[in-house]
Amino acid sequence: MSNAYKRRVLDNELDELIVGLPAIEIHGARGVGKTETARARAVSVLRLDDPSVRAIIAADPTRMVRGPFPVLIDEWQRMPETWDAVRRAVDEDRAPGRFLLTGSGKAKSPPTHTGAGRIVSLRMRPMSLAERGVGVPTVSLTQLLTGHRGDVDGSTDVEAEDYAREILASGFPGLRGLPARVVRAELDSYIDHVINNDYDDAGQSIRNRSALRRWITAYAAAVSSTTSYGKIRDAATAGATEKPAKSTVLRYLDVLESMWLIEPIPGWKPTSNELSRLTLAPKHHLLDPALAARLRGATMETLISGTSAGPLASQHTTLFGALFESLIALNVRVFAQAAEARVSHFRDFGGTHEVDLIVESADGRALAVEVKLAAVVSDDDVRHLAWLGEKLGDKLLDAVIITTGREAYRRPDGIAVVPAALLGA
Repeated sequence: MSNAYKRRVLDNELDELIVGLPAIEIHGARGVGKTETARARAVSVLRLDDPSVRAIIAADPTRMVRGPFPVLIDEWQRMPETWDAVRRAVDEDRAPGRFLLTGSGKAKSPPTHTGAGRIVSLRMRPMSLAERGVGVPTVSLTQLLTGHRGDVDGSTDVEAEDYAREILASGFPGLRGLPARVVRAELDSYIDHVINNDYDDAGQSIRNRSALRRWITAYAAAVSSTTSYGKIRDAATAGATEKPAKSTVLRYLDVLESMWLIEPIPGWKPTSNELSRLTLAPKHHLLDPALAARLRGATMETLISGTSAGPLASQHTTLFGALFESLIALNVRVFAQAAEARVSHFRDFGGTHEVDLIVESADGRALAVEVKLAAVVSDDDVRHLAWLGEKLGDKLLDAVIITTGREAYRRPDGIAVVPAALLGA
């Protein structure tokens, strides 16, 4: 297995920003590759997860701002005062490319200043299919967001079983290429570490770690759905006479979101008035669908066999279908960030019409994305996209359905059909 650095989509963003910005923070969950991406650009590195380095910085804080530049301050949240030190250094000298900061969680003691106007933050997520080398992208999400509705083409040999394998293999860079048994052990360890260590590191005490594990497991069962938090709580405490208070559940949410273990997709709130009575409940997603799969005990056999996703998932959804949608949501989020766009989902009140993902450009126009665990697309599969197009008119930039098929093309109605392996930034 090669140790050579594999370029990420975020590298393109860094290339554009580092030439004009004095300080950039890369934040995201532990294990997504922040440090390696930052180290590829850094001249000097201060790893604040090392107690000896923290002791040196505490004794002489000026070491952080003396260079040589760019200086990488890794896991800055371990010493929150480093954020303010960088901010002050930027106030004194705004020369570009001086500081890179990485963080895997929120600081227990927040900095005195947000860093607005001095430090620009970028999110890093697990690897998309394109970053993993699964297929060669021929359809650009950025191009779809232009609204030109040009031709889409390309072909791939990637099939449904390959996507199932990728769901289980994980997008954590450090797990790529490892044997399946090792990956499962690493994912189990990751979850254990969140419950037994990271939760405390986030500055929150917890009395019942078993209850937290049950709640995370129930959340995983609701992936790609808008199931209420009340139902998730009930599923996590089935058979128990006492259920955790709503405040406890909300604290779970706050802390796990601050670690980026969970990343719900918000309901879409369009700026226009063509749509009304929308459901704004979030769609549930974990950091990596591999974690949800592991919490559900998913295997290649259970995915391919069409096992039901269970009562907390969307109606008639298979486990594979829910996890495939979550995999595509991860991909779209990575590509949308590179295109300076926001991701949400659409569902009207009562669920008569819904679209899995809405990618909204800065001017409020939208790209609608449906996800279909199938190789063949029917008129019924695109009916919500067609309905949304009628409602929004030219405010809908484009419409695309992501599939497990082999060929990318446009249907006669203008909707793009794109195999997941062919979608890129």
